[in-house]
Amino acid sequence: MRYKSQSVAYWYFAIAMVLFGLQLVFGLLSAAKYLGPDPLLNILPFDVTKTIHTNLLIVWVLTGFMGATYWMVPDESRTELYSTKLAYIQLGLWTVMGVTAVIGYLFGYGTGNKLLEQPLPHKIVIVICMLIFLYNIGMTIKKSGRFTTTEGVLLLGLGSAAVLYLPALLHYENYVVSIYYRWWTIHLWVEGVWEMIQGGFLAYLLIRLSGADREVMEKWLYVIVGLVFIAGIIGTAHHYYWIGVPTYWLPIGGLFSALEPVALVGMAMYAYYAMRRSGLAHPNKLALHWTIGSALFTMFGAGLLGLAHTFPSVNKWTHGTLITAMHGHAAFYGAYVMIVLAMITYAMPSITRRENVDGTNLGYWAFWLQLAGMFGMTLSFGTAGIGQVYLERILGMGYLDTQLKIQVHFLMLVATGSLFALGVGMFIYDFFRFPPRLSVGDSEPLPITTTSAARPGL
Repeated sequence: MRYKSQSVAYWYFAIAMVLFGLQLVFGLLSAAKYLGPDPLLNILPFDVTKTIHTNLLIVWVLTGFMGATYWMVPDESRTELYSTKLAYIQLGLWTVMGVTAVIGYLFGYGTGNKLLEQPLPHKIVIVICMLIFLYNIGMTIKKSGRFTTTEGVLLLGLGSAAVLYLPALLHYENYVVSIYYRWWTIHLWVEGVWEMIQGGFLAYLLIRLSGADREVMEKWLYVIVGLVFIAGIIGTAHHYYWIGVPTYWLPIGGLFSALEPVALVGMAMYAYYAMRRSGLAHPNKLALHWTIGSALFTMFGAGLLGLAHTFPSVNKWTHGTLITAMHGHAAFYGAYVMIVLAMITYAMPSITRRENVDGTNLGYWAFWLQLAGMFGMTLSFGTAGIGQVYLERILGMGYLDTQLKIQVHFLMLVATGSLFALGVGMFIYDFFRFPPRLSVGDSEPLPITTTSAARPGL
């Protein structure tokens, strides 16, 4: 840890890990409800557990983004954070907002707008937190007088994410209109500006972990940002197919949905180039596992699986089925969960008293169990979704009858989800078992060498 104020990141990561664990509890509970009689039906019905599961995902990933930014910006700008006090005030407000929102969902207090169920008072707190965050980061960069392309892309992504949250503050009585504008936030976050955030973190990690030339890495970053703007933004149209908008959105959405994976392939190539250049020589190999894993799993989950079902002629059958859940779980995990875990793993030797820079055995088990579990969950959702499409959409079988026929796939989902949860539990335990390091010390990772070999299996 080069700067004392970077220790702020630890507390953001700690809150993110607690919320991540809580998200998994409600996710497994939601999946288990498909298996038979639900003893918690009148206490925690499916709509409540799913709402909490999906909203906790958004909140903890954003918390991780904030913590990673508070770690990265002082390091890139070579200065202390502008105000640690503001960062802690922001974290306090953010945590209170998240906790009270979850409690509200338990009692049905929400807007009913998927992934944006937060009531208006909570949304106002979110806006305040984002303003504090952007001001703190902006002033840190300003006072340093040093502004890198990596920081620029990250700041553009974070600032755009804040601006694109503004449509979520508006209320529309017409449900179709509400859904139309909801994608201005959700799609443009997860398939647009959040990819810039991921790209910024990837650039930062690859420069430090691979020894790749900064100028070359940042040129790749320009390519990714350009592709995100061209394909990701106009690709919002693939959410418009079936909500009553004019039919010209079908070819537009189809074309740009097909182009969206190009940015993700570029991101994977970007990571592969850095890996080949360095020979995986950095001592923090576990962080490198998460970094390269994020790029590759993003290409698979967001790119390949997204393309597989968003083209209009396919999406008219798969829309709103478990195929969507297949794509959503794999895409979110690869693009955003893994990059947050990569940043945490890179920072852990510095912000905690863990002496092993390479990573612990528990950390490697956490990585592989999560990867195996998520891949199994993706297959479970995919096979269940294919069966659902055929039985329900083609043969015309009723929804509940269809669910009984595909119930066996939910047994596999719960089993693989439990494997994934075990990996997450190991990661969380590995994080918390080392006390935080709150002062600058001799904890910097060792310099990159050209002779060190990576662990087999990356």
